[in-house]
Amino acid sequence: MADLHELTALDQWNLLQRGEVTPLELADHYLGRIEALNPLVGAFVTVTPDAARERAELVRTSVPRSAPLWGLPIGDKDLWQRAGVPTGFGSRLLAGYVPEESDEIVQDLDAAGAVSLGKTGAPEFGLPCYTETLVAPPVRTPWDLGRGAGGSSGGAAAAVASGMLPFAPGSDGGGSIRIPAAACGLVGLKPSRGRVPSGSGLESLGGLVVDGPIARTVEDAALLLDGMIARRNGRVDHRFAVVAPGDDRAFLGAAVRGEGRYQLGVMTTSAWDLDYEIDLDPDALAALDRAADEFAALGHGIEQTALTPDPTYGPAFITLWKAGAARIPAEGEAMALLEPLTRWLVEQGRAVGARELGAALAALTAYERSLIRQLSTFDAVLTPALAMTPRPLGWYEAEDAEHNFAQQVQYTPFTSMLNVSGLPAITLPVWQTSDGLPMGVQLIGRPGGEAVLLSLGAQLQRRIRWQDRRPAVWGTANLR
Repeated sequence: MADLHELTALDQWNLLQRGEVTPLELADHYLGRIEALNPLVGAFVTVTPDAARERAELVRTSVPRSAPLWGLPIGDKDLWQRAGVPTGFGSRLLAGYVPEESDEIVQDLDAAGAVSLGKTGAPEFGLPCYTETLVAPPVRTPWDLGRGAGGSSGGAAAAVASGMLPFAPGSDGGGSIRIPAAACGLVGLKPSRGRVPSGSGLESLGGLVVDGPIARTVEDAALLLDGMIARRNGRVDHRFAVVAPGDDRAFLGAAVRGEGRYQLGVMTTSAWDLDYEIDLDPDALAALDRAADEFAALGHGIEQTALTPDPTYGPAFITLWKAGAARIPAEGEAMALLEPLTRWLVEQGRAVGARELGAALAALTAYERSLIRQLSTFDAVLTPALAMTPRPLGWYEAEDAEHNFAQQVQYTPFTSMLNVSGLPAITLPVWQTSDGLPMGVQLIGRPGGEAVLLSLGAQLQRRIRWQDRRPAVWGTANLR
């Protein structure tokens, strides 16, 4: 049999179900991978081997085997609290903080039968799209250890891409699942607002932040999404999730079948085109062309489209980004513990008045309606995932916050507008540069359209077979 980490998460789940491997054996296998590879990649900021082994045995003896993630290892993003485990939020401000209670998303993953091996790295309070902090080594894409894994779910993506986890949950408030997934050659799915009950976005400012999966295959992403949705007796709890009546079907079926013919739009415009100069790397365009050609060969309709420029988007989003940082618990001398970008955002955010914030929220609500209307003639719309190749470590300006934000937008212009609109989106790793760097595309779905995105992704995966690619670091340690 192949080494366990060579198998898909779905294959590993089937082994667990048949009793051919135990949760403890699987946890031990991945803990060995983490011990060998994490010093190179920096994906985990905290590893909890004793707790993981105890949890694996608890799953074996006390969690129903029918649980959707039964026995499968994951990592908790370091923006999520797990009782008894240090949770640093990527910041010196919370060094040594150990929560007494777990966040709801952590509880739901536990209820689904997952086994946490520790905390995956994130930037300070999840604010930037790269994971290079003052409290831990930078998180590197396994495809080139001199380049960053992206953020804010950078540790989660790096762990999956290097074979330290079969898949990993993340959160996405402006691209934080899709950006690192693309930088690490993975599938990353941002669900519709309201799809995942404990990470719905409905409780966050502007409804931006939702939770979703990062995986090597479309099927694995669907499997993890089903586990995160936290069905009760096979049904979604309608009090906490936005679903159509009767729409309780698991998404794994759509990903496995990969059926249907659809009308697809293709575009290279974004919500930021009036605010910043957006230059698309030739490899970003090559990835887009490859995906469009493959979809056309599969019989899907392909049509070029473009967004109507909107001067209100950029200023409104920046206002919201600042205001979201205002709640960070730093006062007085503690402000000096924050990184320069975060400190500037906190100061700027606390200066935003109620009238300014209300106007920004109104403008983004109008943009949400406009974007959904503009894309409504398509079943899905194809864009580049990133405008550039994964960025070298140290590329982002540390001291000049406004220049830093411009860099982030120029790297990731296609992501934040979908958090504003609440639309689902999936990134797919369809291309590699001449240097072997991953480049992906993004598919944008209709509201609640995750099944279509997974079906399309599965069809493309069958033709390109990105799951067979491995970064060099994958085989650095010969572990069982």
